[in-house]
Amino acid sequence: MTQLVGLAVFVPQESRSRGEAVVSVKKIGKVRNVVCSPSGRRVVGLVVHQRDIAGMIARPELFVAIDSFKPIDRGLVITRPDDGVDDAARARLGIDWDACIIWNGMDAETEDGRQLGQVADIEFSPKTGKIKAFHLGDGTMAESIVGHLAVPGSMLVGYRDDRMIVSSKAARLELSGGAAGKAGEGYARAKDGVSKASKKAGKAVGEAVDKGSRSVGKALGRAKRAVGADPAKKAGAHLKGVSSMFGDFAEEFKKASK
Repeated sequence: MTQLVGLAVFVPQESRSRGEAVVSVKKIGKVRNVVCSPSGRRVVGLVVHQRDIAGMIARPELFVAIDSFKPIDRGLVITRPDDGVDDAARARLGIDWDACIIWNGMDAETEDGRQLGQVADIEFSPKTGKIKAFHLGDGTMAESIVGHLAVPGSMLVGYRDDRMIVSSKAARLELSGGAAGKAGEGYARAKDGVSKASKKAGKAVGEAVDKGSRSVGKALGRAKRAVGADPAKKAGAHLKGVSSMFGDFAEEFKKASK
């Protein structure tokens, strides 16, 4: 997921030069997030933040299906502009947009209530979208030292109360990555040491990341509670809600850094 978020997104653009058709690409925005199916086990596409018109008029977020883009040197290009974006793509894929999930930044815990951290990355198949693993971190600078927890997609139980629920077996998984993780130290022990050593320096950053990432993860839950009879309006509210949470992250970071 982190390899996609932030990439520039382009659309094919045809022009004519000396009577001959010339195909080029035009930038329309950047990847903001990945969207998962209602079951949460498969990535169904991307949320693209479109560029403002004339730098002033905001445009709505764009949904691009997972089978409707490919990589190019400068980012990603949409390959199916007719049925690979927005309502046409959702209808073709047969997905319930209101029930789709954005895992990024959401708190994760086991079935028996043990908190494991927040979703920091998702590893999935670029062809099928099937999720191979969820990478969980603590949302602070300590993560780079103690490492992250790679939870296999098969351990996902579901979504409940604005949280990702995974099998209780996930609590027994070993950390991967991070200096302490590579050294084989226990998560709690390593995190405690880092917390004491960098408490003062990391407080502002830690609070900002915690608040921002929780806001992003809870955006879907809040948007889904919006009242509206028109399914199209409910989907629009969902995207709008997700979009606003990214702005909240920046604000929380600024406040906590003062």
